[in-house]
Parts: sequence; structure tokens; C-alpha cells
Amino acid sequence: MSNPAKDLHSMTSEEKLRLLEELWEELSQNPDSIPLTKAQQEELDRRMNEIDHGDSGGIPWDDVLARLRGNRKS
Repeated sequence: MSNPAKDLHSMTSEEKLRLLEELWEELSQNPDSIPLTKAQQEELDRRMNEIDHGDSGGIPWDDVLARLRGNRKS
């Protein structure tokens, strides 16, 4: 990103959203470079542990699609 620095206060909401999208795209290219807080890492570990032990309470993708389409399976 080689754009010159911009004054956020003078930017429109649309320009700010565009900048945010550019930043997110840049950051998402290397997600390992985004540091997690201790609380975030603990929560991710907890969720992975639930998945590993079959206790996640997750919903199968087919069920999610059926619910979204109004054809509830459960």
C-alpha cells in the first residue's frame, strides 16, 4: 500500500470503509502475523478442545443451509 497518509477526520465514511477493506485484505494475507491476546488464545484453545472431544454443539452445514432456506431439519 503506497498511498500517502490521509487525515481520517477529513475522510468520508465511504473512504474510511474502503481503507478498512484494504487494511483487512492486507492483514488477512498473513493471519499468523496478527497477535492474539491471552484471552483470545484461551478461548480458541477451549473451542478446539470441545471440537476434539465432540462437545462443540456445532451444527452440520447441511442443517444450517436447510434452516436458512426454511426447510428446518431439526
